[in-house]
Amino acid sequence: MARNIEIKAKSGDYQGQMSIAENLSGGKVQHLFQEDTFFCVPEGRLKLREFGDSTGELIQYERPDTVEPAECRYIRHATDDPASLKETLTKSLGIRAVVRKKRTVYLVGQTRIHFDEVEDLGKFIELEVVLRQGEDTDSGVAIAEDLMKKLGIVRQDLIEQAYVDLLEERGT
Repeated sequence: MARNIEIKAKSGDYQGQMSIAENLSGGKVQHLFQEDTFFCVPEGRLKLREFGDSTGELIQYERPDTVEPAECRYIRHATDDPASLKETLTKSLGIRAVVRKKRTVYLVGQTRIHFDEVEDLGKFIELEVVLRQGEDTDSGVAIAEDLMKKLGIVRQDLIEQAYVDLLEERGT
C-alpha cells in the first residue's frame, strides 16, 4: 500500500502561493480537471477519479481527519473505461457525493503541491509528500512543515476534512 503525508488548507493568497510553488518547482506545472465520485463504503474512502481524456483511476484511501500533517495510505488502479466502472460501483455501493475541481500541480522533490479550485467550496492547497519505501512518517512531516512555511500556509488555514465531507456539510 502506498503512503504519503498530507495537509489540506484554505488558501490565504492563492496566486501568491502558486507563484512560490512555481519557483520551488522550477516552473514545471500540470493543469487537470478532475471529477471524483465517492462511493458509500464502511471504511475509509473510495472514489473514482475521472480525467478529461476519458481515463480514470479508482482510489481507496484511509487518512485520519486532522489538521496536522498525517499519513494517508492508498491504493490506486488506473482504468481506460471509467464510465463502465462507475456504473458498476454505483449499482453495487451507491454514490455518496461528487467533487469537481480544477487542479494545478507542482512537483517539488517528493512532494505534489495541489492548488485546487473546488466547485461550490473555493480555493485550497494540498501537500502530498510521497513516502519512499521504508521512509518514516517523521521525515515526511518535516518536509510538509518546511513547505508550509515556504508557501505561507498558517495553522488556522488548515482543514481536517476531505472535500467530500465539506460538501456534505454544506448540503451540496
